[in-house]
Amino acid sequence: MTMETLQSTLGMFAFLAAEITVLFLVISYLVGVLQQYIPPEKIRSILSSKNGKGYVMAAFLGAITPFCSCSTIPFLKGLIRAQAGFGTMMVFLFASPLLNPMIIGLFAVTFGLEVTAYYFASALVISVVAGYLLEKLGFEKYLKPSTYEEPAKSCCGTTCGTKPVEENKWLKIWRGVWKDFKTAMPYIFIGVGVGSLIYGAMPAEWIASIAGEDNPFAIPLAAVIGIPLYIRAEAVILLSAPLMAKGMGVGTVMALVIGSAGASLTEVIMLKSMFRNQMILAFLAVVLGMAILTGYTYQMFF
Repeated sequence: MTMETLQSTLGMFAFLAAEITVLFLVISYLVGVLQQYIPPEKIRSILSSKNGKGYVMAAFLGAITPFCSCSTIPFLKGLIRAQAGFGTMMVFLFASPLLNPMIIGLFAVTFGLEVTAYYFASALVISVVAGYLLEKLGFEKYLKPSTYEEPAKSCCGTTCGTKPVEENKWLKIWRGVWKDFKTAMPYIFIGVGVGSLIYGAMPAEWIASIAGEDNPFAIPLAAVIGIPLYIRAEAVILLSAPLMAKGMGVGTVMALVIGSAGASLTEVIMLKSMFRNQMILAFLAVVLGMAILTGYTYQMFF
């Protein structure tokens, strides 16, 4: 690596690290404020609607209530016990990780508003259609009976048996944001570091030959690779930006992001406690299909 390449790599790392840190903290805090006014009980009430409005609202609510690995299972069980519509619940499950405010913010900063708007609209529409079809096809029968039982205490819950000390709600939100940032920080900086190295050192011709728009198999390959990829979607976007600069197609980037964010191996293992194998396969098929369809459609029309 030449001195010029090293300087370029370090400069890109410093810029991206600062930008992503500010973006993560600001967006996460705004989401925390919003969640103060839309508690889980309100979400369950809205998702109990079985008409068309309920499906659309489920997608938008998923966008402002991103899952954490600790709260996914008990929250979904709570939706079922509250008799939320199965279709709206599935829309929420699909949309929440894909329309995560952090992902949308990174998309806007990295790829521009046009790409972001297309990604948002595609993920929202396909999530709604998939949820509707799964309900109409009777996939609710593939929920395990234990899903309807009262859940054990979640690790996201508060300590029981003691009277909680009142804390300023704005400070409480900030503490939660900072805790999330410390958890995500290694993934973010690893993503920034690898992305910066790719930007400075990896040959453009090699990337373009594998992941460029001229390779018809690049999009499905990216979608399939994304699902078992144990890496945060934010890091995937950070990795994709320099890859795009080297020749990777936008459609391929979208397929990779949807595959990794929509159905990580960890999430599938957790959902196995709720879903039978038929439902797991349907879930994976929807995410994989969404990734491929979104990628190819963008490549054809934009």
